[in-house]
Amino acid sequence: MSGQTPWADVRLRAAWARQDWAVILREYRRASGLSQRGLEPLIGVPQPYISAIESGRKRVTSAELIARMTEGLNVPAELTGLPVRSGPDEWSPSAELRERIAHAHTRGRADLRTADWIGVVLAQHRRAEDEVGGLALWPVVRAQLDQVTALLPGTSGLAADRLLLLAAEHAHWLSWVAWQENKHGPALAWIDLAHGWAVDGGHPDMASWAQRVRAHYSLEYGDPVRALRTAEGARFAGPRPLSPAAEAVAVHQEAMAAAQLGERDRAVRLAEEAHGLALQVPDEQERPGWLYWLDAARARLNAADAAYACQRWADAAAGFREALPALAGFPRDHAYYRARLEDAERRV
Repeated sequence: MSGQTPWADVRLRAAWARQDWAVILREYRRASGLSQRGLEPLIGVPQPYISAIESGRKRVTSAELIARMTEGLNVPAELTGLPVRSGPDEWSPSAELRERIAHAHTRGRADLRTADWIGVVLAQHRRAEDEVGGLALWPVVRAQLDQVTALLPGTSGLAADRLLLLAAEHAHWLSWVAWQENKHGPALAWIDLAHGWAVDGGHPDMASWAQRVRAHYSLEYGDPVRALRTAEGARFAGPRPLSPAAEAVAVHQEAMAAAQLGERDRAVRLAEEAHGLALQVPDEQERPGWLYWLDAARARLNAADAAYACQRWADAAAGFREALPALAGFPRDHAYYRARLEDAERRV
């Protein structure tokens, strides 16, 4: 399936997860550039009826109509099995999911076009989470993970390793959303799965990232000792060296943990090292997909965050002030760093 289909659009997929047909039709038209009349031949419904659905004057309840619209809009396979729900029906990984992974290396060949497609839309989910919200997309990402792991029992070798990386990326995303929703136990279960799958597939950058995220959780939970241990381990995630971007975020997390423990000289040294590593990869194509955001501005913000943690208020304020304009399209992150800037300025 081509990444150019309207179904790569995150808002459309979130509407599908809610089974909100008024929004589904509007978002499909927006993503495809179609008018209401343009939808008529696709779904076999006249324009006045489409208008009534979109305005809320008509509800879509007929199974026959839903099936016709699902087929006409060419809904991807990973979405057609979604139950009608407003949020996750279970937070933790299921036994069935683990069983699929356990049989990941049987002999066989799988058509990876589905995996390619799911990789495209996962990248869209990462970028849109600030706007759409992770909880709205949870059922979609969980269904995508099912599709990825369903391919594993018939796959082997490098193809299986590639699927394990994609599965690990999904598990990390689910962990992050669960943590934001204060589901800490499931969040840890998902991030541990992400780490294990990354190791199994031979992907040190993702294995390191999973450990870095776990260190972040420990720090947020008020345990800087465990955070420092885990962040230190994230720098040595496998037999192959990490990419500069992956090492940069691991070192930055180590700096933040060291600062919380009062080891400020060490934290400053590590923050400088992390900043230098991040600047080695200015092009997004040279970074792992989940680190698409680690550009020069984000690297500067990380350095300012470490200065803030070390109570170097003037350095922190200067860094936040310099990099904040780059966050204009990320309202949640902009608000977070703006608050830190204002606090640092008060303390100078």
